[in-house]
Amino acid sequence: MNARVDATALDWFDSHAEALNRGNADAERVVPELGRRGLFRIGVPQALGGDGGDGFDAVEAIAAVAERSLSAAFVFWGQRTFIEFLLQTPNDTARERWLAALLDGSFAGASGLSNAMKFLSGIESLQIAATPDRGRWQLDGTLPWVTNLRKAGFVVAAAVQRADATPMVVALTDSQPGISRSADLDLLALRGSNTAAVAIEAASIGDGQILHPDARSFCPQVRPAFLALQLGMSIGLARIALRSAGAQAKGAHALVIPRIDATSGELETLAAELRAGLAGGHFTTRAAALFRIRIRLAGIVQTALGLELDATGGRAYLNAHNAGFARRWLEAAFIPVITPSLTQLQGELAKHAAPPAGTVTA
Repeated sequence: MNARVDATALDWFDSHAEALNRGNADAERVVPELGRRGLFRIGVPQALGGDGGDGFDAVEAIAAVAERSLSAAFVFWGQRTFIEFLLQTPNDTARERWLAALLDGSFAGASGLSNAMKFLSGIESLQIAATPDRGRWQLDGTLPWVTNLRKAGFVVAAAVQRADATPMVVALTDSQPGISRSADLDLLALRGSNTAAVAIEAASIGDGQILHPDARSFCPQVRPAFLALQLGMSIGLARIALRSAGAQAKGAHALVIPRIDATSGELETLAAELRAGLAGGHFTTRAAALFRIRIRLAGIVQTALGLELDATGGRAYLNAHNAGFARRWLEAAFIPVITPSLTQLQGELAKHAAPPAGTVTA
């Protein structure tokens, strides 16, 4: 547990986990509840209104929430990632406009840069076009899948394609003309995460909403935080599954204890590697190392849930005995497909490993 997170302060997420997963709880409360506990301030410089610490402290905070509710952790990731964009943007106007309200949880921030991360890898084209318009920019396009689009108000980051072929990163708010939010997507789980699509039609922005004029520079710069914060979800989900497995492994099921211990050891080793890589700034230029951690952590989540099932046996199918297991099983199904998906990352690693075109191999 992160020393900056009071475990008892997370009881609300524990008690609402099932309802948030099914979409039966008030999703609008998640951001304010996270903000009220000061969780968004972790890893943010004190000079900017945060509590200090480093990026891995924020990862651990998301992991702590993920142990209670992956829906809430998913929202936490979206908000904290947008906060990170504001910490790294050269645009002081944007930071001054939104950061304070995002830190205290009175406003929601969403990362719409999944499309941009795929664009950088050549997987897909940008889905929003920017056209010059009398000293401003007119935007048209769509963001098909974005989390933390709180109905009470949000700001979302997006990469847009300019006519001169240089993409830029912008921030859009739900209150400006031309921005509309769809109904919540019909997800299998994590239904209380305010996940929806954004339609953009003739939306006009000025310089104050440009987070960076060059997405090809900004996205690699923020990608380590984007992915590392995301990995907090995997770390937390694996930890709670392994802890539950250890508690359930009795009698004949005690045979799985060595596997639980080995998996827990590997999990914490990867968490330590993630901490070291962030502290040293290595992932900015060595993205493949971060991709490998992401892939391996996804595998550990699946192993951890399998061990929880093995340790629990038939009782895992009885809600009265282990209601949290069924929710975690569904939550875990999301880990491999969250952008960038495991398939996309494996494709990236394969490209890095492939010899240059024209190379003759024996």
